[in-house]
Amino acid sequence: MSFSFIRFYMLAFLFFAANSALTIILPLRSEAAGLNQAEIGLIMGAYMFTCMLLRPFAAQLLGKYGPLRVMKWLLVLHATTLLLFVVFDVKSYLWLRALQGAATSFFSMTMQVGIVEKLEDKDRGQGLSMYTLFTMVPSLVIPILAIQIWEHASEIWFTVLMIGLAVFPILIGYNVDMPRSTVQNKSYSLRDIAGSFRGMLNSTPLLISSLVMLFASCVYGATATFLPLYMVSARVASPGIFLTIQGFVVILCRFSLRKKIPSDGSWNTWLIAGLLISASLGTQLLALLEMIGPLVYLSAVFSGFAVALLYPMLTTYLSFVLPADSRYVLMGIFMSAYDLGFSLGGLLMGIIVQTSSYSTMFTICTFLTITAMIMVMVFRKQMEAGNEIRSAMNAKS
Repeated sequence: MSFSFIRFYMLAFLFFAANSALTIILPLRSEAAGLNQAEIGLIMGAYMFTCMLLRPFAAQLLGKYGPLRVMKWLLVLHATTLLLFVVFDVKSYLWLRALQGAATSFFSMTMQVGIVEKLEDKDRGQGLSMYTLFTMVPSLVIPILAIQIWEHASEIWFTVLMIGLAVFPILIGYNVDMPRSTVQNKSYSLRDIAGSFRGMLNSTPLLISSLVMLFASCVYGATATFLPLYMVSARVASPGIFLTIQGFVVILCRFSLRKKIPSDGSWNTWLIAGLLISASLGTQLLALLEMIGPLVYLSAVFSGFAVALLYPMLTTYLSFVLPADSRYVLMGIFMSAYDLGFSLGGLLMGIIVQTSSYSTMFTICTFLTITAMIMVMVFRKQMEAGNEIRSAMNAKS
């Protein structure tokens, strides 16, 4: 692994460490300030909803200005947003989360474009897997740290954490070895982006991948938003320990199984379906939290396995099967499906919690992942149609 890629991955770690901390602290602060679950869901959902709206435009700016220049802009925006979290109170969390989501939409798109541009095809799957691995490494330590800051009501340490996570990404990433332009070196008009949305309906790989990601990320969003509140109110398990176990499983799976992710554009129906079944087991165990007690930590194992592999597998698959001339805009649409699902996990599931219970909400999450698994099985033939052709082409090369 070259030094430039080590900087890539360290930058990913530091950037997403901020969200790992805020995902724990903001809901707890908001509830303490008197906000209900629907309002908390709106605040937390604003992050990914903004990501969803801006992903295609991120691809447009990347094509026009190049990854390096866009990276410099977004790191300044990210740092400014984190410092504003220190200055403002709960009343400002909604627009600050939206601002944080804007920075994240450009960051993830820029990083993935940089990796795709710099790596050969045979290494692309491992490169993207390592990137997503380092976006999850913060979940090993940051949740426990955030819980400690919350339990001790330490404003000083919260301020120190936000300042550190604002400054260090700029120091590491401002002149990172990022391409100055993309291989396509073109920008996209709004008409091109709108046409890409229409074209998604005619592309089975993109449509099914996006729908699977939409359902799965809705579950991720609901878990990220309401797990701390659920466990703190039930007093059965620790959200910090749960998220640390899940993070450990994610990191272990992504590192040890990174070579198992197909890097030839092939589709593995059974593996995708298995990951969705694992996710459904995880959410159903959460629904039974008050009945099973400490056994709920098994949910972290099942959920971690699904989180570890589903997103990098779908991203790598699409990076091969999408047409090269519109690849980044179409991948932006796929990532927008992830963002939409994640935001809906906070918005809609917050309303469900408020009108029913956390247990009911997680049961609904189970049905969502099962629905996605059924969809994968129904479209098996269409998704596997190009496997033999791509395998033959790779064998010749």
